[in-house]
Amino acid sequence: MGNAETKGNFRKAVIDLTSKQSKLDDTNFWGQFWSPNSVSSCKDLFDMIPANDIRSLRENSPNNLATLCYKAVDCLIEARDTMVPQAEQRKVINCIRLLTRIIPFMFEDEEWRTYFWSALPQTDATAKPIPLASALLTCLGDLLFCPGFTVAKLSTSETTENLSVLDSCEYIWQNGVGFTNKPPINAEHDLNRTEILKLLLTCFSEIIYLPDNAENRMRWLQRFASAENRHVLPLFTSLLNVICSYDPVGYGLPYNYLLVGDSREPLVQVALQLLIVCLDRDTQPIGDESGYVDNFFIHYLSRIHREDDFEFMLRGMTRLLNNPLQSSYLPNSVKKVTFHQELLIFLWKCCEYNQKFMYYVLKTSDVLEILVPILYHINDARNDPSRVGLIHMGVFLILLLSGERNFGVRLNKPYISKGNIDIQAFTGTHADLLIIVAHKLITTGNYRLQSLFDCLLTIIVNVSPYLKSLSMITANKLVHLVEAFSTPWYLFSSPNSHHLVFFLLEVFNNIIQYQFDGNSNLIYTIIRKRQVFYQLANLNTDASSIAKSLNNRRGKQGTAATEAAEKTPQSPTIQTPPPPENSENPLAAVNNAKQASGNVEENEGPNFQSTLAKTPAIASMTDKSAEWSQQKPPEGDGNGGDNWIPTTEWVESWKSKLPLQTIMRLLQVLVPQVEKICIDKNLTDEGEILKFLQNGTLVGLLPVPHPLLLRRYQANAATNHWFRTYMWGLIYLRNTDPPIWYDTEVKLFEIQKT
Repeated sequence: MGNAETKGNFRKAVIDLTSKQSKLDDTNFWGQFWSPNSVSSCKDLFDMIPANDIRSLRENSPNNLATLCYKAVDCLIEARDTMVPQAEQRKVINCIRLLTRIIPFMFEDEEWRTYFWSALPQTDATAKPIPLASALLTCLGDLLFCPGFTVAKLSTSETTENLSVLDSCEYIWQNGVGFTNKPPINAEHDLNRTEILKLLLTCFSEIIYLPDNAENRMRWLQRFASAENRHVLPLFTSLLNVICSYDPVGYGLPYNYLLVGDSREPLVQVALQLLIVCLDRDTQPIGDESGYVDNFFIHYLSRIHREDDFEFMLRGMTRLLNNPLQSSYLPNSVKKVTFHQELLIFLWKCCEYNQKFMYYVLKTSDVLEILVPILYHINDARNDPSRVGLIHMGVFLILLLSGERNFGVRLNKPYISKGNIDIQAFTGTHADLLIIVAHKLITTGNYRLQSLFDCLLTIIVNVSPYLKSLSMITANKLVHLVEAFSTPWYLFSSPNSHHLVFFLLEVFNNIIQYQFDGNSNLIYTIIRKRQVFYQLANLNTDASSIAKSLNNRRGKQGTAATEAAEKTPQSPTIQTPPPPENSENPLAAVNNAKQASGNVEENEGPNFQSTLAKTPAIASMTDKSAEWSQQKPPEGDGNGGDNWIPTTEWVESWKSKLPLQTIMRLLQVLVPQVEKICIDKNLTDEGEILKFLQNGTLVGLLPVPHPLLLRRYQANAATNHWFRTYMWGLIYLRNTDPPIWYDTEVKLFEIQKT
């Protein structure tokens, strides 16, 4: 009864707030909004302050909203200054929850965004004016290291009476990088930290309500990540160590997570989200050896260099990334974490900002412990339109790693299947696994993945010079991609379709020139499917042949609607290649669905997804680009749109550059030899032919080996924008309890109901 009565009083206070001009000095009235007697849980507070009431307050009673916000911040500062006594802790948490609730609705309106950067009233006329935003961020930083509230007291004899002078480096939350003490886990402290970190996330989310070119869109983060925040180092260390030390399985007992509450998982999830947001930046300044002095979170990440620290970080990330792959004879007996997407973003940031960390990862086969779960997730998500962002993230991460020679070398380690990845069974290496998953994404994936074809093939090109022995299944899939993408109607369907064939030919040339000895399976497959390469070399380029190829394809599609869709580059929906003895493998029908302009990312809960930014072009993502990719089509709009017209001159401009010389020379030398041995020995068994090819050589017979071209990832504005949109869309959808940003008007992406 009493609880219902206090809730009723709270609702009445909210209604009064929206309809009356309340007394600014009525302490009891304002105190109701964070009183432990009025609000007992975060859900209660969100339910009792609905979105319509906050907007009404913003529009009709702006003074009341300003006062409510200021009073809540003032309450936090007062509690901070008194070291948050035990009796005040629930009140402080309610203040934090209240601000988390109302700030997103204030960010919707430009004038209210400015409100946070207006100066607080000063009692000292000589003091420098402090914006409300700065005061709030400083206070929250202090509260994250408050003994008895968010950290354990070091001793009973502590006499520090002011958080502003406390050395927070002594209160880092978890041992690991740069900190050896092992503080005890305290569920209450974890809960309080989680609430403060959610409010910080909310403060930094101003960026999702602003256009991408707004000047001050990152001012909250810039203030928090600057030298003005004396807690950056201990907070960065605390977040990193809490994430990388977390073990969801614990002691490994079946169903233990159902028996014992885990206060760490909510903290780890929000810590991971806050850390990846704090590692966001727009530019790399000059003037510091690390290049990151404008953001001290990035600066400290870039300065980590001890191998013990790298081992701790990598072990923690691989443990969490591999968690969803763990299986057990007892159903649902192992706790599964769901923040693998945030982990992939964090891994990306670690590799991008700390080259030494990336080299450490690539130094051993441990990189494969990262690769396998990435391949698992992107393969598992390939047919789910709502998980397109996850696939992009995984592919971009592999692209980043593939720019280093060591990654290609590590792929030669044999792969032992545990049945987790849903692909055709094979015996081979991690390179085979990578190519088989890439082939499956291209041939059976969601149609929104077409923008990733260049990326996937660039990865295979980057690693191809180091692949010592591809399996027969993989060899068939590679040749099969050439067969699909060299179909005349596909080559003529858009200005850039031929790029895919160039990438694939480069793969074959790299393997033939640098790894011929161990790749008899691929050599045999090229010989067996030689007609594919002959047809490509003899591609008709006259206008009538081009028109006939396109018209024949449209005729097969039938309807006028499909004819319109045909003007957009389509992906062949390719069937699995036949076994080697069957040399015929006709293309399956084209995917009829027209590619949508925007991609989407999923909600862990039901019915919502967020749009993604346009996928950056591979030429903008990598630091080297082949001469052929710079060719501009002589006619049309250049984007495969309605005005695109393939001409003889255009086809000739790239056909003459097709790197077919190495393959043609190989066929010229080996086809007669294979045919002769088959006739002389009356061979029908491919095993004998493979044995012959294993002992063969092309030394001195091939063209001069071409220089290797590694296309390394390079950061740019387009990829920065893509990552920011993906990251914030993900955070929006993952924070549904409470639903921090739900039903607010964000601009960085769109939320769609599915």
